[in-house]
Amino acid sequence: MSFLIVLAALVFLMYVAYRGHSVILFAPIAALGAVLLTDPSLVAPMFTGLFMDKMVGFLKLYFPVFLLGAVFGKLIEISGFSKSIVAATIRVVGAQRAMLSIVIVCALLTYGGVSLFVVVFAVYPFAAELFRQSDIPKRLIPGTIALGAFTFTMDALPGTPQIQNIIPTAFFGTDTWAAPVLGTIGGVFIIIVGLSYLDWRRRVAQLAGEGYGDPATLLNEPAPFIGERLAHPLVALLPLVMVGVANLVLTRLIPGWYGDSHSFIPAVVGNPAPVVQEVAKIAAIWAVMGALLIGIATVMVFAWKTVFRHFAEGTKSAIGGALLASMNTASEYGFGAVIAALPGFLLVADALGAIPDPLVNEAVTVTALAGITGSASGGMSIALAAMADTFIANAEAAGIPMEVLHRVASMASGGMDTLPHNGAVITLLAVTGLTHRQAYKDIFAITIIKTIAVFAIIATFYLTGWV
Repeated sequence: MSFLIVLAALVFLMYVAYRGHSVILFAPIAALGAVLLTDPSLVAPMFTGLFMDKMVGFLKLYFPVFLLGAVFGKLIEISGFSKSIVAATIRVVGAQRAMLSIVIVCALLTYGGVSLFVVVFAVYPFAAELFRQSDIPKRLIPGTIALGAFTFTMDALPGTPQIQNIIPTAFFGTDTWAAPVLGTIGGVFIIIVGLSYLDWRRRVAQLAGEGYGDPATLLNEPAPFIGERLAHPLVALLPLVMVGVANLVLTRLIPGWYGDSHSFIPAVVGNPAPVVQEVAKIAAIWAVMGALLIGIATVMVFAWKTVFRHFAEGTKSAIGGALLASMNTASEYGFGAVIAALPGFLLVADALGAIPDPLVNEAVTVTALAGITGSASGGMSIALAAMADTFIANAEAAGIPMEVLHRVASMASGGMDTLPHNGAVITLLAVTGLTHRQAYKDIFAITIIKTIAVFAIIATFYLTGWV
């Protein structure tokens, strides 16, 4: 019964998300409904002590990233930089390769360390303009961005600085370059199959006479550029380059500036306790925030006249989008925390542990828990915290290197995590102004391709022994 309760809560939330209802409202309803059916006395304590605590904790850490990312994307849009880059891209690769162009831009940003959520805000203006000029249905934009940002550069390619590739290092004693051959093979598999699928979807739409869409019915469309002339493409690209480079540099410098922790005493009446900040836990977020501020400043320097005229109205809509996206994701985070604390969740974890093969066991466990919680990093953290010792013991008995365990866990976390209730999916659809019914099918197809890739690298390891 406890398992059925967890399953019912998950299915309910996926259903209401797919139907277009707000997860800000229904995530706590689904989570607390499961608590009510498990132990009614825990409803209030779970709500304030776990759901709200995790939700607010997420906002505390990540709302500045959402806000600055949204403002950066809006300035890229109203400055005309997105239109300039799109025009140059069409000249170089052709209108028929619009999807490839967006995947490349997303991949460069995420592999450069830019947060997945920031990439959604920053790339959408480019994607909308490029798809419109190429007359490709707008509903294919989310799947294209998902392929570029949520798959191979998130956790497959060796060295990626995304959190999904960092978490396993603490459990397996590896580094982010673990299993470079397997990671590269998995990444190439995802790119080839994913692009083939998206191109097939484009051709089907083209044969059916479907274009970008009716401007009168489309939502969240980027504002048309009304400046005198477009910036040079290299100037337009500079803010994106600055974000990537600054993020990398600040990630290295901030720990040296502040050390492992930093404290200060607030200048208030009385004898306040020192405020202690553990820098190691926040340095990556500070680096992203600083990089985005530098990117925003770069846009302002090169297009200040155009930006200044539309800054007030443009940033209002960007801030509204950031609030909605961050609250959606934070609600999902709270839901996942509550579900992970229920007895039914432990039953799922224990059942998954019965799979005999060490790598398949790890892959299925991580991707299943990521799917249940709606979070790649959350599901992987729960799985590894509970079962890492078992994974390691089984792998050592089978002669499997820790690097392979790292890569399998990392890639599996980004598979079934993108179910309809996933925060990144909801953010992506909100930013693009599309619904689950319009665009989720293609996101789910990319999810399936990503999940298959995990088992492809497991098979490759067993057949060749490559690491």
